[in-house]
Amino acid sequence: MPKKKTGARKKADKMRERQRAIQAGGIEGRSLVDFPCNALMTCDKCQRLQKNRAFCYFCDSVQKLPMCGQCGKTKCQQKSGDCVIKHPNQFTVGMAMVGAVCDHCEAWICHGKKCLETHGCACPCIDSECFECKRTVWDHGGRLFICSFCRYHICEDDQMEHQASCQVLESENFKCGSCNKVGQFSCLRCKLCYCDDHVRRKGAKLERNVALKCPKCQFELRETKDLSMSTRKYEFGRQGAAYDDDDYDDYPGFYQNHDFGGAGGFSFGGVKAERCATSESEEYESESEGESEELETELGQLSVS
Repeated sequence: MPKKKTGARKKADKMRERQRAIQAGGIEGRSLVDFPCNALMTCDKCQRLQKNRAFCYFCDSVQKLPMCGQCGKTKCQQKSGDCVIKHPNQFTVGMAMVGAVCDHCEAWICHGKKCLETHGCACPCIDSECFECKRTVWDHGGRLFICSFCRYHICEDDQMEHQASCQVLESENFKCGSCNKVGQFSCLRCKLCYCDDHVRRKGAKLERNVALKCPKCQFELRETKDLSMSTRKYEFGRQGAAYDDDDYDDYPGFYQNHDFGGAGGFSFGGVKAERCATSESEEYESESEGESEELETELGQLSVS
């Protein structure tokens, strides 16, 4: 059996991974979920799961063991450290460890000098407005995420819906947005495809070992074949969804469930066309037409006789 890792070995491995993340891209190389200011917290009073924050989002209560949004500690054991409030020969927990509240992530910051000086400018929740619902940290109780495709901030309520619809183009085909060629690269922010000629156009600055930039928004381009891109679809019709209103029961539509499918998965609702029940006016018209035809036949027979 392999030897059990000691505390020093685990600490060294964690530091090595952190150095790799810093070399890869600093804060961008570290997942937003790994930050202490975006960690999960269970309220001591209402027992509701939410993001780490100074006051409960639901009952506004203060936690017994607040966690620092920068270093993630809940107990200060530094007898002679960089603490702004000195506490020799004793450990501090609770509100005695707290030094400030961050305006960006709404989390407690401990009274350490390093945390107080660095977290305000390096908080990952700065300008973290949800791309779908336009809510900030102070407007919802859930955590924040970053979309792996478009790199926009998303709240916990819209995370799954946004990830499912992020790889959808704004056009009806995979052709280049500037010409009629098939697009080899896709921009996941503009939701457009570009051919190789317009990506490597004259005047564009190309660097070695750096991803190609979008001609419109300068976001990193990715090859379309490596993604699960799909084209835009339409859902037309006022009565495409079910209605429970009594005002529409007397006159149903001709085609409520329709499917005018075309090439490339282009559809107008995605269900088969079925003829709805005819209204009373249509039945009256059909009966009147039948009576007029019978009268014409009788008149024809009388004229012949």
